[in-house]
Amino acid sequence: MKGRVQLIMETDAGEVAEEIACLERETARLEDVGVTLTEAKAVLASIQQVIVKQQTADYVEQQRSCPQCGQCRRHKGEHSLTFRTLFGTVVLQSPRWHRCPCEQAETRTFSPLTALLTEHTSPERLYLETKWASLVSYGATARLLTDVLPLDDQLNAASVRNDLQHVAERAEAALGNEQVAFIEGCPRDWGALPPPPAPLTVGLDGGYVREWKDKHKHFEMIAGKSVPEEGAAKYFGFAHGYDQKSKRRLFELLQRQGMQRNQQVIFLTDGGDTLRDLPL
Repeated sequence: MKGRVQLIMETDAGEVAEEIACLERETARLEDVGVTLTEAKAVLASIQQVIVKQQTADYVEQQRSCPQCGQCRRHKGEHSLTFRTLFGTVVLQSPRWHRCPCEQAETRTFSPLTALLTEHTSPERLYLETKWASLVSYGATARLLTDVLPLDDQLNAASVRNDLQHVAERAEAALGNEQVAFIEGCPRDWGALPPPPAPLTVGLDGGYVREWKDKHKHFEMIAGKSVPEEGAAKYFGFAHGYDQKSKRRLFELLQRQGMQRNQQVIFLTDGGDTLRDLPL
């Protein structure tokens, strides 16, 4: 048996057909039944290469004309651009064009593809790396993703750690500033709100973790879990004494759970002063 995998794309310029793979089978053993993981990874990688290159080519073509006068921009040169996705790394040729004389800009040339690919790693790949790196070690995350996805051999513990750090810094920058208090309005205004839902229950706990560089030092980690009557639980955590937005983290957790100003919140903690002071 022989099977051909073909990708047909319908673009503004017409229909484009690409041969992706040819699978041959002689069904004589149990192992011959179905598509193997190696074959599936190769097919996914090939499809990703074709689709990404076609998408970026279409995008670049749409940016060729000046949006103000419609004049075609002059070509200056091109360079290679690497885009890391869940289904492999795609190397693209990014053109560089001269700006139209009617455009007001600080630079005389620009690369249109960099406006589309603001990151060199796809958000979906960053999401999976971050998700698994928060559950298991960086090395185990790299091995897991490499086993099941058509990723290149450059994915290792160091690259997973760097990607995780990048996501963490971006999430930290998106978090609002710390405040002395987050109470707004007055009890009279809260009384006009609709009846609140059932209380939110928040469990807080802490523990000490040994520092990686200085084995004689420890720092305190605090983690929390908010459980509404309906819906999924939410989690947060921080390093006590290092984090500068601990109250903001707790407040945002409650906000994501839909907390009303007149809603009761029940905190479950042990007797530690740090844990008792945070909700207060």
